[in-house]
Amino acid sequence: MKKLLLYLAIIFFTFSCGSKRVIYNNQNDKPKKEKKVKRSKPKNKKGKKIALAPRISNIEDYVKVYSEIAMDEMIQFDIPASITLSQGILESGIGRGTLAVKANNHFGIKCHDWNGKKIYHDDDEEQECFRKYDNPEYSYRDHSLFLSTRGRYSFLFELRKDDYRQWAKGLKKAGYATDPKYPQKLIDLIERYELYKYDNIVLKKKNKHYKVKKGDTLYSISKKFNMSIEVIIKANNLQGKSLRVGQVLKVKK
Repeated sequence: MKKLLLYLAIIFFTFSCGSKRVIYNNQNDKPKKEKKVKRSKPKNKKGKKIALAPRISNIEDYVKVYSEIAMDEMIQFDIPASITLSQGILESGIGRGTLAVKANNHFGIKCHDWNGKKIYHDDDEEQECFRKYDNPEYSYRDHSLFLSTRGRYSFLFELRKDDYRQWAKGLKKAGYATDPKYPQKLIDLIERYELYKYDNIVLKKKNKHYKVKKGDTLYSISKKFNMSIEVIIKANNLQGKSLRVGQVLKVKK
């Protein structure tokens, strides 16, 4: 009897202790560790990294990439697109020069009154300071601001917007470049690659024609189109202030 009671006591003790343990019958029952997710860099829809700058192999490529920007700058700042493009081609080495590649600087603008990023490069002197941009488009905008806000270039904006020859000569006169052949180099690029056609595109968008009617004067037309008399005279190559009925004038929209 004592043996039976002892046997029952052992069985009861074994089951009561065993109920407190967790038993895993297979590997799938074990707690799983949280996997670390490796985050990849953003990619385009094709899964490729997006290039920071377009690939340029020749002048035609350069013009295709930057002509729209140059025309937009002409609309906003009245700098001929042909001048902007020819300077960009020449100064940047078709977008493949050191400053263009390393600093997105397409116009060789130095660190005058500049608080932005900088790069040092040998030019007229060793290790001169040049402006550095995050994007080539910023270089185009800074070029427009550089010319339009400095007094020594102000006379350029009195020239006709389709007179790229005088603009090229004026840039040299104002001290933009030290190369005595700089104006002719710009003119050659403009004429060889027909960059002047981008000036014409902008001017057609900005201008329209007005046929002089009986009673019209330069003063009345200037008020009608919010243009100065001097601008009307220059835009139409007028020799004096007299008009004739039926005469067609270029005016701004």
